[in-house]
Amino acid sequence: MSPPKGVPGNPGAPFGVFGGMREVDVAVVGAGQAGLSAGYQLRRDGLDFVMFDHSPRPGGAWQYRWPTLTLGKAHRIADLPGMPLGTPDPARPASDVVSEYFDKYEREFGLDVRRPVDVSSVRNLPDGRLQVATSEGEYAVRYLINASGTWEKPFWPRYAGMETFRGRHLHTHDYRGPDGFARKRVVVVGGGASGVQALLEIAEVAAETRWVTRRAPEWVEGPFGEELGRAAVARVDERVRRGLPPGSVVSVTGLMLTDEVKAARASGVLHRLPMFERVTPSGVVWADGTAFDADVILWATGFRASLAHLAPLGLRGPGGGIVMDGTQVADDPRVHLLGYGPSASTIGANRAGRSAARAVRRALRDPVGGGRTGANRGEERPETPGRSGRTEIFPAA
Repeated sequence: MSPPKGVPGNPGAPFGVFGGMREVDVAVVGAGQAGLSAGYQLRRDGLDFVMFDHSPRPGGAWQYRWPTLTLGKAHRIADLPGMPLGTPDPARPASDVVSEYFDKYEREFGLDVRRPVDVSSVRNLPDGRLQVATSEGEYAVRYLINASGTWEKPFWPRYAGMETFRGRHLHTHDYRGPDGFARKRVVVVGGGASGVQALLEIAEVAAETRWVTRRAPEWVEGPFGEELGRAAVARVDERVRRGLPPGSVVSVTGLMLTDEVKAARASGVLHRLPMFERVTPSGVVWADGTAFDADVILWATGFRASLAHLAPLGLRGPGGGIVMDGTQVADDPRVHLLGYGPSASTIGANRAGRSAARAVRRALRDPVGGGRTGANRGEERPETPGRSGRTEIFPAA
């Protein structure tokens, strides 16, 4: 087979070929909020880069959110740099609104996202570059900005007896709304925002519900503003700098006390119980012998960073995490991780994406004149300011 003739999405543009691999300065893996923010900055700086996304359409993980999660029920969505979201109808599904927004953003700033493309591995090359193996071919890159997120890796904890349960186990990854829970007895496991949102819907149609969490929820009054956001980022940053896993988002943000949540607490729907001891064929049992018969156990137990493709680089340390210095892997400055640690979900994702892109620009030294021409090679563009006074740090939806 002849070597490829051009950069993906721009067949007429020349690019290097190394051992059958396409050459590009920077690869961005993932086109959610953080990945698009990085692409925006790389484009403005005129760098040579390619973007890959596993999903079939724009929208990041938001495109998979259940249709009954409307924009008004979701946590506020941060503006992407250079183009505000505007004021869409809060009654519309958040998945539709964000997918349309991201699609418009990609087209507005000429971000040639390759999708659906799977990145299977990233390995070291003898010349110091990185080999990125994808479902559309292999690339030799100088820097990697990884924004693959967490959606592809739902976390299932293990409890005694889970395999004996005669009802249905379901993770929020596959939750599509409350309709399938009508007249059923349901246990919701997990103290994050998604678990609370699902429970509020399910309780309206279910015969009976129970809410269980490992830790008592920390309720937060008032808006989640910049001060609380910065404090949350600092706590996560401290963990990843020590090489520890970053922990859950809710462990540093708490849960917002909205009017709907206050009403659910008053009615008893959001009456939190400690974790059960074991799962039985008919439901769950606590340590004191209390039992609850259930038809469904909904595991709202979060997600883990989807980083399996980076395993050949050996980035994880003895603490189980990856030691980070900002967005940069401390032991491998070629690799930037977005959506890991302080930039997880929407907490600081915009800042992280742009920070990583700027760090790469500095490392390349001559971003405008020294790179090859590629599909995502752009000219400097003035930045359109977003809504003034809006922080970009929000808890996950």
